[in-house]
Amino acid sequence: MSSRTLTAALTLYRSGTLTLEGAAKHGDVSTAKVVSALRSRGIAVRECDHDGVDERRIN
Repeated sequence: MSSRTLTAALTLYRSGTLTLEGAAKHGDVSTAKVVSALRSRGIAVRECDHDGVDERRIN
């Protein structure tokens, strides 16, 4: 995974083009990693995506 690929996945997630799972697949990382990267960049995780994320693995 390159940082460029993850950045693209985060941008697509923020725009609503990808779901959290889609962004993880696009970035070739776990959903927890996507959530962590989103939060570190100040991008909110959509409410509908909170249900499938194990918060204990993120923090």
